[in-house]
Amino acid sequence: MNASRRLARALTLGCALSLAGGLALATSSFAQDITLRASHQFPGGKGDPRDEMVQMIARDVEAANVGLKIQVFPGSSLFKANEQWGAVTKGQLDITSFPLDYASGRVPQFSATLMPGLVRNFDRADRLNESPFMQEIKALIEKNGALVIADAWLSGAFASKKGCITGPDSIKGQVTRAAGPAFEQMLAAAGASIASMPSSEIYSGMQTGVLDATNTSSESFVSYRLYEQVKCLTAPGENAIWFMYEPVLMSKQSFDRLNPAQQKALLDAGKKAQAWFAKEVRKGDQKLIDTYKKAGVEVVEMSAADYDAWLKVAQESSYKNFAEKVKGGDELIKKALSVQ
Repeated sequence: MNASRRLARALTLGCALSLAGGLALATSSFAQDITLRASHQFPGGKGDPRDEMVQMIARDVEAANVGLKIQVFPGSSLFKANEQWGAVTKGQLDITSFPLDYASGRVPQFSATLMPGLVRNFDRADRLNESPFMQEIKALIEKNGALVIADAWLSGAFASKKGCITGPDSIKGQVTRAAGPAFEQMLAAAGASIASMPSSEIYSGMQTGVLDATNTSSESFVSYRLYEQVKCLTAPGENAIWFMYEPVLMSKQSFDRLNPAQQKALLDAGKKAQAWFAKEVRKGDQKLIDTYKKAGVEVVEMSAADYDAWLKVAQESSYKNFAEKVKGGDELIKKALSVQ
């Protein structure tokens, strides 16, 4: 090969290497600049496992060293509770820890994830995660523009400023907050008046006299210090009629913009956080009981007879309405009930 040809070849190779290096540097620089925003309504840094779950995902994603960071905005500091579904599905928000039933006004099938008496305990919740019931729910989530990064189920309780809530008769005449339409229908059928609001507003609702009673997750009962406002707590116990699906969701638009390594890091972090949460949340019911007793609040549990009475009211109200008015509602409930 003569000198001129060697020089031409060297220049061509040099240009190619320079171009490749420049692209790699640009890609690396771009990747390092990616910061996702995560928002949720729960108190930050107060031990709420939903906040901890998102913070854990953020730490693990950054530790993966794939040019990706997550900035967490707790306590509705970026988006209000009811705004997060619209924000994440439109790509305005990247990640959220979100009570899925809050979006049931837009996707009615999501009410099944807070259907009275449908879950009852954590073991059943774990089995539901891999069931055809949840496959359908997750398909609807994706169809609407989001993806599940981590599953999360929370048990819940009842509390009142007036007295203990046990069977359906005990709720009559009380102005009550319920987390979603299925519970609102059941409680109204039992004789309660309904005031709708996110869990982050329950404290002020009780403080100002808007609410007499409420139901929400065990974690929210502690995080929002509702023990300062109530006289009696009905803990979940063996007959929990309240269970709610509160997954970590990600905008499909945001996820699709990431490279494969970043996507894998997120999914791996989500899987790890889900496993941690499943263990941690089981401790929440005892923490709830201990916290309320220490605060001088009376603590009771529903009996099996109370549970059966509530379930009968739910079947005649919430379940019936869901089957009649929600597309595919009857089949969706049957899929959930078929999980043993």
